[in-house]
Amino acid sequence: MTNPLLDDLPLPPFSRIEADHVEPAIKSLIADNKSAIDTLLERGGPYTAQSLLTPLEDLDDALARAWSPVGHLNGVLNSDALRAAYNACIGELSAYSTWMGQHEGLFQAYRALADSQDFDALDEAQQKSVEHALRDFRLAGVDLPTEKKARFGDIRKRLSELGAKFSENVLDATDAWKKSVTEDDVPGLPETAIAVARQAAEQAGKEGLLLTLEFPSYLPVMTYCDNEALREEVYEAFCTRASDQGPHAGRWDNSEVITEILNLRKEMAELLGFASFAEYSLATKMAEDTDAVMAFLEQLAQHSSEQAQAEWSELEAYAQERHGKTSLNAWDAAYYGEKLRQEKFQVSQEEIRPYLPVDRVLTGLFEVVQRLYGIAVKEVEDFDGYHPDVRLFELHNDDELVARFYLDLYARPNKRGGAWMDDCRVRRLRGSDVQVPVDYLVCNFTPPVGDTPSLLTEAEMTTLFHEFGHGLHHMLTRQTVAAVSGINGVPWDAVELPSQFLENWCWEPEALAFISGHHETGEPLPEELLQRMLRARNFQSGMQMVRQLEFSLFDFRLHRDWGDKVTDVQPLLDEVRTAVAVIQPPAYNRFQHGFSHIFGGGYAAGYYSYKWAEVLSADAFSRFEDEGIFNPVTGADFRRHILETGGSRDAMDSFVAFRGRKPSIEPLLRHSGIAA
Repeated sequence: MTNPLLDDLPLPPFSRIEADHVEPAIKSLIADNKSAIDTLLERGGPYTAQSLLTPLEDLDDALARAWSPVGHLNGVLNSDALRAAYNACIGELSAYSTWMGQHEGLFQAYRALADSQDFDALDEAQQKSVEHALRDFRLAGVDLPTEKKARFGDIRKRLSELGAKFSENVLDATDAWKKSVTEDDVPGLPETAIAVARQAAEQAGKEGLLLTLEFPSYLPVMTYCDNEALREEVYEAFCTRASDQGPHAGRWDNSEVITEILNLRKEMAELLGFASFAEYSLATKMAEDTDAVMAFLEQLAQHSSEQAQAEWSELEAYAQERHGKTSLNAWDAAYYGEKLRQEKFQVSQEEIRPYLPVDRVLTGLFEVVQRLYGIAVKEVEDFDGYHPDVRLFELHNDDELVARFYLDLYARPNKRGGAWMDDCRVRRLRGSDVQVPVDYLVCNFTPPVGDTPSLLTEAEMTTLFHEFGHGLHHMLTRQTVAAVSGINGVPWDAVELPSQFLENWCWEPEALAFISGHHETGEPLPEELLQRMLRARNFQSGMQMVRQLEFSLFDFRLHRDWGDKVTDVQPLLDEVRTAVAVIQPPAYNRFQHGFSHIFGGGYAAGYYSYKWAEVLSADAFSRFEDEGIFNPVTGADFRRHILETGGSRDAMDSFVAFRGRKPSIEPLLRHSGIAA
């Protein structure tokens, strides 16, 4: 049987990939890689880039090209068979990673290269890849005694399994809850949301409307539905997913998963001599230490807390005076917030939606990229995809094919919620040729309904720009060493810089003129509507800031203090909420059980990165404000110093090279409408 995962192709052969292919391919590649590494080391030194770095990179890339489509499909087209195959390989891959990271022979080979005269002859990217490798060997436990090495490996393997289990529980709990309703049950719900719910019912073979916990269904209910009892019911179902509470209490419960993850992270960090997992996490980030992170978050809280409280008091007063609501619950905040926003600024999301059809927004996004970086984006019509919704695009710089990306925009069952970018192929040198980078851009937007295209909200438009910013970081790299190409080797608290940076163009009138266009007439946003939209940009910005600080502080304190000052998750979350939050949720709320960023993704002790990088992005954009938002010289500088460098130099050095100084917090506060 030929295995498509072993084919050396520029793009994954999705139509030929079956679940049965996964385990044989991965096990075969791991075995081949181990054998090749043993042979390489048997030859001995002296070690050079050609004799050590290049062959190891070839082995890593072969495994990555096979595993990438598997991991992607598990997130966007989940099935029982694929899940089983995926989970069967998670432990194998973790064990292999530990074997590599603790391989004394490999470690000594890298150290010999670093200590040799040949090291000075390496280019900057190669030198940085060696430095990162030596750091990562130590973070993988290469210096540990034998028994501790084994324990470290067991922990990493188990953590991989637990992270996958956490995500599966969230996905299954999200897909499990559905509610059939009639239009009479959802007064106030916009026609766009009703159409989505009607289409969901038809696809499920049901009458009327079908509500789900996918964002295109959940958010409109919370924002517009006049039926408070229904809002509460939907809210409870959403915020108790995968927990011991709510309509599926105890089923897919992540409680024990969370505790085991935290215990193992703590143990792993201590094995390496770190006081906490937070301290271990910072070994690869920009932030100097745990005190620096806490000081940063507390500084933002100090600047924003008073404004957030004032905004909440305003909302309470409005709800009481205009709607007779004497107290606000968590399921009321978005509902009355939208009413207040409409009253203050005479603008609603539904008024804006018709001007943001997805294809017009995409065309506008590509125009922004063209003006900033001289890059043309072209759609590929004929390709091997995995779902009818998926599209493929290419980036061209004149006649040069720069990169490709898959675009998967709409929510559907068996697809992980949220939005993300992931790499499919990394830019690297293969012999005399450069491998063209490829990435996946995934969102969960409202799908088209009938002949009506997908109409985006402001938030969805911003999300699209955000993820494309990540994509550009991966795709516009000029590095040819995989370890520092694209986002590889970039500190996690700098990874969000290009993504948050690109969001700024969503709020520039000059850009919105071609980003927007009515889906029926093609007319751009009317000037008067545009001005109202811009005036409303920072509505409840203080509340939004403290919400993100709540997540960041909870995550960081949890991983800094677990096992010492903190032994139970919920009391810590309650404490953080008391300190910074203005919306106090009900006791049954189990936000942490669906916090996939830190328990199923890569943001553990790193959620602060969103705010850290937001400071960088706001300050970077302030140069465009000074020099012109489409200034080609400024765009070329950002591309050269930030996007093209990848992880080949320190993130702060790259920022200073672009901005001419270290970052300031002032532009972020100004952009957010918060007093400095």
